[in-house]
Amino acid sequence: MITQQEFTSRQDRLLAQCPPDSVCVIPSSTLVTRSRDTEYKFRQNSYFWYLTGFAEPDSVLLLSNHSRHPSAYRAMVCQAKDEHAEVWHGRRLGAQQALGQFDLDEAYENDQLDTILDEWLDGHSHVFFPLGEEAWAEKQVMESFQRLRNNPRKFLVPQHLSDPRPLLDEMRVFKSAAEIATMKAAAKMTSEAHCRAMQFARPGCYEYQLAAEIHHHIAMAGAHYPAYGTIVGSGENACILHYTENTDLIEDGNLVLIDAGAEYQGYAADITRTFPVSGKFTEAQAKVYQIVLKAQEAAIDLLKPGVTLTQANEASSKILIAGLIELGILNGTVEENLENQAYRAFYMHGLGHFLGLDVHDVGVYKIDGEDRPLKPGMVLTIEPGLYLPNHETVPEDYRGIGVRIEDNIVITAQGTEILTASVPKSIADIEALMSN
Repeated sequence: MITQQEFTSRQDRLLAQCPPDSVCVIPSSTLVTRSRDTEYKFRQNSYFWYLTGFAEPDSVLLLSNHSRHPSAYRAMVCQAKDEHAEVWHGRRLGAQQALGQFDLDEAYENDQLDTILDEWLDGHSHVFFPLGEEAWAEKQVMESFQRLRNNPRKFLVPQHLSDPRPLLDEMRVFKSAAEIATMKAAAKMTSEAHCRAMQFARPGCYEYQLAAEIHHHIAMAGAHYPAYGTIVGSGENACILHYTENTDLIEDGNLVLIDAGAEYQGYAADITRTFPVSGKFTEAQAKVYQIVLKAQEAAIDLLKPGVTLTQANEASSKILIAGLIELGILNGTVEENLENQAYRAFYMHGLGHFLGLDVHDVGVYKIDGEDRPLKPGMVLTIEPGLYLPNHETVPEDYRGIGVRIEDNIVITAQGTEILTASVPKSIADIEALMSN
């Protein structure tokens, strides 16, 4: 559980990176219409959640380090208490309760936002606002700027408008102990869900039924929804990287690729496993699978502080290329194929990505044009794969086989911790689980 003290500390760290006389305006998400008078289930803006832990829409966090304040000054604008609206749509915290719950100096209702923005922007030299992030809030911030400019005798108009996201992105790259504990919980329930799906799977079931097994388990464990669209690709569907239709009957002899993760208290898990619906790999399936597993294990073995993701990817790619040559799918040497990128026809994505409040989490992978060395506190996925199309260029035994294996990794001072190690991934362990 992330404490209010940690949220406040994040706000202080953000302000400390801003010049004097700065104001940060961080908006929440708003409700999005699904059809007519219904909305999609609300999901909070990740930046706003990172700084507040507040789950309501149509809110704004204001932070100031202006010289007129002795220290960081904080305010929130949120939905007003409204008895009628709450009967229909649920309880609201309201400004008065927000004042005490979120360590604020001021709190207001959102029908006051125009006035509050004018008051807060006036006199600050620098405004930090994430342009393009939340259109509803951007409109009101730009209108506030215009009102201040239209009355220069009364207001001191800010001279600099900057994006706070690069500062926040770098903060979010490194997870605290509380964040890692939360991500471990997300990984645990997701790991259990993958095992449950493997044990449920049988020839003649549907892809959407396996997705339902995943969703049921994570919901019962405390996750309100998946972190992203669940992928259940059987047979050739496994060769579609972001296949989310999940409509097909799973036929005997098919491999099934499931890429699914829970979102728990805002934080994502992201696991992929590939297994035979019959419970037993064919010889061809096992050969392809073992290549991918070997490539993943080689990459994970390399990970430690100071190593780059590019170095791990190169080691992993060499194993994938050697395997494709052995299967008769590529010609030439490993070095030739690495240079000419021919293998990218069968492995077209990267080795992994940062993981956190977003499944493809924020953060730069290069600094000053150089690959970024890994450091303790980073959380990332490692997910090599091979996708062999049903095409004459692929030997017949391997056509239509798609395999991806993905785990969630924390970089520690000693090396790595695999958060998702409890999901079987060796051929023997998968077959043993499914036989039970």
